Amino acid sequence: MIDNTENSQRKNKIEDTEQSACTLCPRDCKKNRADGEIGVCGETAAMRIGRAALHMWEEPCISGEKGSGAVFFTGCPLHCVYCQNYAISDGGTGRQITVEALVQIFRDLEAQGAANINLVTADHFIPQVAQAIRQAKEQGFSLPFIYNTSSYVRVEALRMLEGLVDVYLPDMKYMDADTAERYSHAPDYPVVAKAAIAEMVRQCGEVVLDAEDAYIRRGVIVRHMLLPKHLLEAEKIIRYLYETYGNRIYISMMSQYTPVGDIGVRFPELADKVRRKSYRKLLDYAVNLGVEQAFYQEGEVAKESFIPEFYKE
Repeated sequence: MIDNTENSQRKNKIEDTEQSACTLCPRDCKKNRADGEIGVCGETAAMRIGRAALHMWEEPCISGEKGSGAVFFTGCPLHCVYCQNYAISDGGTGRQITVEALVQIFRDLEAQGAANINLVTADHFIPQVAQAIRQAKEQGFSLPFIYNTSSYVRVEALRMLEGLVDVYLPDMKYMDADTAERYSHAPDYPVVAKAAIAEMVRQCGEVVLDAEDAYIRRGVIVRHMLLPKHLLEAEKIIRYLYETYGNRIYISMMSQYTPVGDIGVRFPELADKVRRKSYRKLLDYAVNLGVEQAFYQEGEVAKESFIPEFYKE
């Protein structure tokens, strides 16, 4: 068992590494982001966000009727070719904020009626985000913190969030290394994501929903967005998650893939939206497998109007 002193030393060591040679993500770029160097994530250590507002389009237990207080961070270490949030992940859109300003954003979102605080793509800012959450909690802030991630992050970095994050909302994008290489230049993604999700489940345990309003209070919801012509890989992912975690986690199966830009020219197989028949097959597969704790999407969700507006600064 590791005592609190050892935990603090481990966290401080990771923060020191972040200041001098970044190793938060498996890209292992070792850029001195604190000194202004730009990492593979596209960012220095100066924290930037692309949007902070109530978000109504998450899973029902996250958004509900109140909305989730979503903070979208700029940059991303994964750089998926089909990214729906390209404007902030690769496009440079966003504004710089301090840790103290982020804490104030938490309060502002709470004042707007947010059910929770939803931190989107913050892996490359984990030390700063952990500091902000810690400060907020010390000041009596009580909304649950949801950590929304691609899962392409080191376990050691996630441990900086232990005791601070209430709910993890990770992706499980790929099961095959070849697919991960083609669309994210990350053949190690399946291995990295499996380890990351295991750590998230270790930290948060089984899903706990509020008995009165059904909002999530603790646990892990793993998302998979079905890509066109990738039904078999999607089934592999659902099988892996169910066989590994059973109904201790929720699985969110998404059909909202939207072709953007010239993606269809560069990757012809991704030129179209997901066919309803393919998505229905995935849902049927999950049901037949025994999955009970799951979310699915209804109606027309694959359209650019579902992609939020981001800050232009």
